[in-house]
Amino acid sequence: MIVPRNVIRHELIGLDVLVVHASNPTFQGVTGQIVDETKNMLIIRTVSGIKRIQKNTGVFRLTLPDGTLVDVQGSVLVMAPEKRLNLHKKI
Repeated sequence: MIVPRNVIRHELIGLDVLVVHASNPTFQGVTGQIVDETKNMLIIRTVSGIKRIQKNTGVFRLTLPDGTLVDVQGSVLVMAPEKRLNLHKKI
């Protein structure tokens, strides 16, 4: 079950997101749904199209399936998604 304390160990694709902070000010305030991610980027579907936002310089407010909002420093997400998902096996 995805909860704030373990959000970084879960799949982010499908979650709604708000970009709270970004090094590029034009991305600040972007909202949409995460449709993909790479090691360094979140790919977000917005009403105006797909946006690619660097993880390491952003702060992202994720809406969990139960409606809980959680802010995540993008720097903790910087790694290949499949490696981040496997972190729980090492803990």
